[in-house]
Amino acid sequence: MERATSPLTLTDLASLPTSRLKGIGAKKKEALASIGIQTVLDVLSHYPRRYIDRTKEAKIGTLQVGEEGMVLAQILDVAIIRTRNRKQIVSIEVTDETGFLNITFFNQPWRARQIKEGMEVVIFGKLDIYRGKPRMTNPVVDFVGDKTGKIVPVYPQSGKAGLSTWELSAWVSDALQKSSLRGFAEPLPPAIRDEHNLVDRATAFTNIHNPASMKQITEARNRLVFDELLRIQLLLVARKRSYERTNRGIAHAFEGKYIEVLLSALPFRPTKAQLRVINEVVSDLQSQIPMHRLLQGDVGAGKTLVAVAGLLGVIEGGRQGVVMAPTEVLAEQHYFGISELLASFKVPDDTTLMGERDLQVELLTSRSNSADRKRILSGLSTGRIDLVIGTHSLIQEAVTFSNLGLSVIDEQHRFGVDQRAALREKASEGSIPDVLVMTATPIPRTAAMTVYGDLDVSVLDELPPGRTPITTKWVSSDIDIWAKVGNRIGAGEQAYVVCPLIDENEKMQITSAEKTFERLKENELSGMEVGLLHGRLTGQEKRDIMSRFRNKKIDILVSTTVIEVGVDVPNATVMVILDADRFGIAQLHQLRGRVGRGEAHSWCYLVSDSETPDAVQRLSALESSTDGFELAEIDLELRGEGTIMGVTQKGRNDLKIASLRRDKEWVLHARKVAVQLLDSSQGIDDSSLLGEEVDLFFGQDQSEYLFKS
Repeated sequence: MERATSPLTLTDLASLPTSRLKGIGAKKKEALASIGIQTVLDVLSHYPRRYIDRTKEAKIGTLQVGEEGMVLAQILDVAIIRTRNRKQIVSIEVTDETGFLNITFFNQPWRARQIKEGMEVVIFGKLDIYRGKPRMTNPVVDFVGDKTGKIVPVYPQSGKAGLSTWELSAWVSDALQKSSLRGFAEPLPPAIRDEHNLVDRATAFTNIHNPASMKQITEARNRLVFDELLRIQLLLVARKRSYERTNRGIAHAFEGKYIEVLLSALPFRPTKAQLRVINEVVSDLQSQIPMHRLLQGDVGAGKTLVAVAGLLGVIEGGRQGVVMAPTEVLAEQHYFGISELLASFKVPDDTTLMGERDLQVELLTSRSNSADRKRILSGLSTGRIDLVIGTHSLIQEAVTFSNLGLSVIDEQHRFGVDQRAALREKASEGSIPDVLVMTATPIPRTAAMTVYGDLDVSVLDELPPGRTPITTKWVSSDIDIWAKVGNRIGAGEQAYVVCPLIDENEKMQITSAEKTFERLKENELSGMEVGLLHGRLTGQEKRDIMSRFRNKKIDILVSTTVIEVGVDVPNATVMVILDADRFGIAQLHQLRGRVGRGEAHSWCYLVSDSETPDAVQRLSALESSTDGFELAEIDLELRGEGTIMGVTQKGRNDLKIASLRRDKEWVLHARKVAVQLLDSSQGIDDSSLLGEEVDLFFGQDQSEYLFKS
């Protein structure tokens, strides 16, 4: 009985079908379900997309074309016009003391019965000009005294589902009225609400739907945004705490001598960002808490140096390291680069006369022959191999380590959680190796804090000296490009030509690449050595072509997006991307990063004749900035967030009102409160309602982290 009078929780509201609300029968229930509204909670969290401020009345004579406005006017005339295809247009003439206005309603014949001569009405709409006269088309009409002088919510609606904003508003009002008897349960402690100036949940739900002022909208939105972000941060921080408390890490014992030797032998001075992140990694490695760090840096920011420094610390402490890359090309590249950096390093070995041996680095991929594979597997299990670099081959059951201390995972978004876990489980002695995951796809800070909130995040936000600038040009046609490409080839440099993504259709993309290859070879770039690279070639064919390109036997490489990650040819100075509007900002930036890797000035040409607003914004952004983090912010702005934590079993999206773009400040507040709640002596038990809400939105298997914490 007590439950029936206690305040309503979100779980209570989620258990009530929409049919409990006035005016929702079988037909409307089905229409609501088609847009994802199935419960009273869904109705209450179907937030207005904008508001009409009807307190600001305008005059007909002062309205500007293209401007929305509200006028109080008298009806002079109502006429019905029938079109050739038998549709009806209702044309109404209105006036106030400042002028005359035509109101036109398409496909709303009932307006002629509703609106009569002599009435006074409030009309809200956008002014345009038709045949030289001011007009509003399908405006909102209220009779005086109905909703005049209020701020009216406008809901996202679906013409397909046949739902109007007024119906949604009525159902929300009914839900609020029926909830008022019991009220809404409040999950936030008063101290947190006071600290962040947040209204209570009842006020937030009421004022987001029925505000009396714009200030009330802002206050209600702040509270609802905070609630959404706090649920996500509670889950992520709890997952992180659980990982740290239930896994025994390795407190690596090393002085950092190897790292000092590495840094002093470099032909350049590391950036301040690199030194800062190396210190963060070293601190993690020497701690008993297992490292679980995301290292993000723009193309060419020097992530590999940071990873090698961490690996050297682990090797100095007597353990092994592993680097896993998503492709053989990238694994080989890491192998050659890292082997060169570590060529002069010695490690202690009591079995040799001098008491030391060369530091052993090996490459293990699917193309390693059986003799090499047998030798490498033996060396890893005995500890004779200090560092292994490879692809998915590293997580096969046959691979065992003597004493694995650090796993470095490159381009981590290309590996699933299970693959990362499989690599972590290669440890011995019941302790787990530290994990450093790297990405060259910059993520805005608030997004990183949300998407990767269970990892510590390090950012390389400086480019090392010696990286040459890349000039990016957006051109509508490739006519003038090929002469410029030819000039660079004549100067002894090389070029990439990237063919478009065609609706994610690999076969069509390859056809496009083949046609471009034939055309350039026979026409615009005849007489030059043109190569072709795409995903249908065998591994050996790809390696042969890349080897010939690296060794300058190929001048121009025509390719699909297989070159997006990891291809490093310092002599390549020109990148031509055909139909560039078909690519996203992040992918264009990744592709562009294949040039500008040597000492010569580099160019990137984005070829596209698209004039869609989205294409113009994306390509203009690439043209004006080479800063991956700035571009990531623009990309987030253009694309929106989508679902952050993945769609749950209940099919709810995470963010219905919060935005990682607009609400950066609230992400930080939510993170701070999540840490505060989980680290306090009472912990989450003191806020069991919050735990129940995380369970509701993300499922019980996820919310268990809260209680483990």
